[in-house]
Amino acid sequence: MQQINALQELLETPKKIMITTHHKPDADALGSSLGLAGYLKKKGHQVQVITPSDYPSFLNWMSGNEDVLVYSSKTDAQAQAVIKEAEVIFCLDFSALSRINELGRYIAQATGTKVLIDHHLQPEDFADIMFSDTNAAATAEIVFEVIRDLGDESLIDVAIGECLYAGIMTDTGSFRHASTTRNVHMIIADLIHTGVDICKVHRNIYDSYSETRLRFLGYVLKDKLQVVREYNTAYIAVTAEELKAYNSQTGDTEGLVNFALSIEGVRFAALFVDRSEAVKISFRSVGDISVNEFARNHFSGGGHKNAAGGISYVSLNETVEKFVSLLPLYKEQLVN
Repeated sequence: MQQINALQELLETPKKIMITTHHKPDADALGSSLGLAGYLKKKGHQVQVITPSDYPSFLNWMSGNEDVLVYSSKTDAQAQAVIKEAEVIFCLDFSALSRINELGRYIAQATGTKVLIDHHLQPEDFADIMFSDTNAAATAEIVFEVIRDLGDESLIDVAIGECLYAGIMTDTGSFRHASTTRNVHMIIADLIHTGVDICKVHRNIYDSYSETRLRFLGYVLKDKLQVVREYNTAYIAVTAEELKAYNSQTGDTEGLVNFALSIEGVRFAALFVDRSEAVKISFRSVGDISVNEFARNHFSGGGHKNAAGGISYVSLNETVEKFVSLLPLYKEQLVN
């Protein structure tokens, strides 16, 4: 309640507000950001959303997308100006400033009041006001609750609701993950009551594959999927050359790791993608296997208990070899 009161007092008068989210935003990152932006604009604030990188084209339908400032070397001066002038800086869906690349340094030095809204484990202590709930299914869920607790649920219209629904839907795996609580369904019911077309949102995100992306998926599942039955583990490693061959775009590898986890008997899955400058890694698990700890201990990463990410600065082959060599250390957890 103390945090809500502090935020309410902060937003009592019109402010210059900046909202940002993590590198390569997904539907929860962008949806929570644009949903919050839509609400704040209704309250009379001047709002600018800045993303630290581009994001998948299948998210471009979200209301407010056309006004997003995508950070790059070309937009650096503009982004710095926005951050410097911002009286309030909302940081959504990330728990460490390192997750927003160059923007992290600028925000660390900014004088504006920083508000963190996030559901990842072990948040850094950089915000003045913090809404951090690791039990929440999505940051969009927390954004909905913040708006409601501010007494403004009636301001959530279809456009805002679609953004928040997209974030919750994707981060719960279309409501199949263990994070899908009664509270999630209650919020979804409220969003549907607002008029959100859940079929439309689902089609926009999941039924908008390009032909090359679908062929890339087929190739990966046929030729790149590896299953280590001894450790109930499956993984996929994609080279930079393969990404180029299929003209891979931002978002094309999203969700691949879930196919590996969907194999009967598999309890631990990983996706390794060679991005040239580094190998980006996604981990998924079921049950009590904490990929958050695994990522933190071995691949400079983190996230949630059953969904986390990591990074490696050695070659793709060396990264995969390291991963496989670690499996025996976790045999008891993986097999029992």
